[in-house]
Amino acid sequence: MACFRSIGSLTSLTHSPRDVSRSSGIVLTSCSVHPITRSTFTGSPISLPRLQPPSQTPTRPRNLVPITMMVKPTLQFIQGTDEMTIPDVKLTRSRDGSNGMALFNFDQPSVFDSSGEVGEITGLYMIDEEGVIQSTDVNARFVNGKPEGIVAKHVMRTPKEWDRFMRFMERYSDQNGLQFVKKQ
Repeated sequence: MACFRSIGSLTSLTHSPRDVSRSSGIVLTSCSVHPITRSTFTGSPISLPRLQPPSQTPTRPRNLVPITMMVKPTLQFIQGTDEMTIPDVKLTRSRDGSNGMALFNFDQPSVFDSSGEVGEITGLYMIDEEGVIQSTDVNARFVNGKPEGIVAKHVMRTPKEWDRFMRFMERYSDQNGLQFVKKQ
């Protein structure tokens, strides 16, 4: 059974609409209808028979394949503007593994070339397919009054934050040819 409801009573539907007609203000959806106590609708509901989908041939099974969206891992100082300079990254971690810190050192970052045109540096954003890791502890280094580099610090306070950061760094290093070198 299909159901019709006016746009004003969309809150009564249990599923999202499939087709919204802009001209008529009617929503067609496959749904369950719940009584609406505060609606001004005074007409009677309409019941229509459900259309049967065309039969599928057994030679083409419908296996749904999940789609994973891949995002190039990147660093940004200004949201939407990728940093082209590859930093030196130093990692420290407590002996018990409960917290850690990453220190990013950028020499002559490209953000200095475009920061006046695009916007202000608001933090360090580490972006990959899992989402965004943000650090606001960012400092510029100046030599003779001219910007020379940027040092950004990211503190990880839990093992979960450490693991998330390491997954980002693994993706970022694979993309940009970085290697992990353990201190002797």
